[in-house]
Amino acid sequence: MAAAAASDITLYTAQTPNGIKLSITLEELGIPYKVEKIQISKNVQKEPWFLAINPNGRIPALTDTFIDGQKIRLFESGSIMMYLVERYDTEHKISFPKGTREYYEVNNWLFFLNAGVGPMQGQANHFFRYAPEKIEYGINRYQNETRRLYRVLDNHFQETKNQYLVGDKCTIADIAHYGWIAAAGWAGIDIDEFPNLKAWENRMAGRPGVQKGRDVPEPSTIKEMLKDKEAVERHAAESKKWIQEGMKENQKK
Repeated sequence: MAAAAASDITLYTAQTPNGIKLSITLEELGIPYKVEKIQISKNVQKEPWFLAINPNGRIPALTDTFIDGQKIRLFESGSIMMYLVERYDTEHKISFPKGTREYYEVNNWLFFLNAGVGPMQGQANHFFRYAPEKIEYGINRYQNETRRLYRVLDNHFQETKNQYLVGDKCTIADIAHYGWIAAAGWAGIDIDEFPNLKAWENRMAGRPGVQKGRDVPEPSTIKEMLKDKEAVERHAAESKKWIQEGMKENQKK
């Protein structure tokens, strides 16, 4: 078995469902990495130095030394996760060998998250928490679509009896979903409606790699905050302010 390559990784991230995907992946793999916290509320991700890493101006992003000895930039969380397991997961701790049925099934669920759960729940977050006015159609549209996608996941666990999305091994597909499912309440989704998915979330939360990675670059507080109505309202108001300001800036460009 080939030894994993030595890493020279810097992770540019923030405490978001997308950001913790990468820190959890790195912790599960046991790869050393440096962290640069990106203050997205101050639009650091829009600064020229960051745009040279990710032209889309979003976190997470990652740099590494490639096999040719030169720096490589990586952006889009799914792309970064695939890079990390293809290059470093030689023991298939959180992946399956390329070309196997399981490998393609992992990709199915990874893209399901990237094209479905993440975007739909992100829009649910926006209309439910950040929009300048309450638009019931937008809230209902995206909350209901998020619930539909959660039901797909819940039914998958019910039908397969799997511990994880693909068999009984935690993979990047599970890691990609975790941060979003853990933050269901922020989108106004009650995880108790989906008992099989909730059991999976609890299973994931018990993993040491998840526990370490979800607290990068700072401790995850979403679960505790959702228990405190005043804290929720305060955080939503603060976030709404900089999100709306950022939208106005984007309109000028």
